[in-house]
Amino acid sequence: MEEVADRRRSLLYVAAVILIILNLAALTYFVLDFRLRISKFEGEIEALRFQVNSLQAELSSLRDEMKILRVGNASESLTLVEIYNRTKWSVVLISVRTPFGRGTGSGFVYDKEGRIITNNHVVEDAREIEVTFPDGTIAEAEIVGTDPYVDLAVIDVDVPESLLRPVKFGNSSQLLVGERVIAIGNPFGLEGTMTVGVVSALGRQMRAPRGFVIVDVIQTDAAINPGNSGGPLLNMRGEVVGMNTAIVSGTGQFAGIGFAIPIDTIKRELPDLIEKGTYDHPYLGIEGMDVTPAIAEAMGLDPSTRGCLVVDVVEGGPAEKAGLRGGTTEAIIDGSRVKVGGDIIIGVDGHAVRQFYDLVLYMERHKRPGDRAVLTILREGKTMNVEVILGARPPP
Repeated sequence: MEEVADRRRSLLYVAAVILIILNLAALTYFVLDFRLRISKFEGEIEALRFQVNSLQAELSSLRDEMKILRVGNASESLTLVEIYNRTKWSVVLISVRTPFGRGTGSGFVYDKEGRIITNNHVVEDAREIEVTFPDGTIAEAEIVGTDPYVDLAVIDVDVPESLLRPVKFGNSSQLLVGERVIAIGNPFGLEGTMTVGVVSALGRQMRAPRGFVIVDVIQTDAAINPGNSGGPLLNMRGEVVGMNTAIVSGTGQFAGIGFAIPIDTIKRELPDLIEKGTYDHPYLGIEGMDVTPAIAEAMGLDPSTRGCLVVDVVEGGPAEKAGLRGGTTEAIIDGSRVKVGGDIIIGVDGHAVRQFYDLVLYMERHKRPGDRAVLTILREGKTMNVEVILGARPPP
């Protein structure tokens, strides 16, 4: 009987030990799980705190815009007739001969040195460039500088100074959607043609003829047709606020959507184009895409997460040197394979990044090669800052 009692006591002891171990294991699991949840929540709270700060900065910017709106459209000061007659002597017809044939475009006088601004695609591959002034004078021109990335070129002519009537530059950053604008150029070779419309949208993206994406573009419904390329887009003070560049059309002719390179972009690049013939754009060295709810879910994040997903980093590029991480696994998103798991950029220098375009636009407006940029990223549910020294975009 004693042996049976001893065996029972032993079994009870073993059972008690097993229960204690199981309880300890369960407790450990719940503690670790709780800590992981807290860590995840802390990362999300930090991300939300960053987004709140960014929204406050955007709200301040919107207040400034509201001040402009209260003042009204101060540019409505000249009649269309006055603007045309003040500007027509500054707009020229550009004729080119290339290995593929002949073409025409427009341009406008920049300075008394004989420099003229036009589109890169107007003069690209040109073996011969001729500029025709409104009085009929024709002069040969040479290329001073080009930037295919924004479809911008500067050419030079040697003519009497009396023919050179430089335009007056405005500020495209002050444009408002709905503001009236004027396009002057040479559509289909018809010299000195003026059309009128409004600013339809700001900050658009546009594909250049060689496939590059141009950011920060002005959209207008002022009629633009082949031959208008390189001509000025003017505000109602007669100031150049953009350069007419392209259209969206199923027929190749104007269908109500035209694009112009903003004058702020042109002003930023002109000194380099004139001095050294090229312009260096900032370069991060990543392949990125917008974070959608489906991508966020595939990465175990809140579906409301937004930002720029780093799909891949260029070997030896600034992003790789800074330690940014690209995708690690593939997921099927809307029927397509997407590389997920990489860093998500949610801010740059304290400004919110809700999509890839926000990042590119900020870099183009505010950065140059060699500049420092502080990226706020989400990595494995945690928010952190990464400092990057930007490089120069490789030549096309």
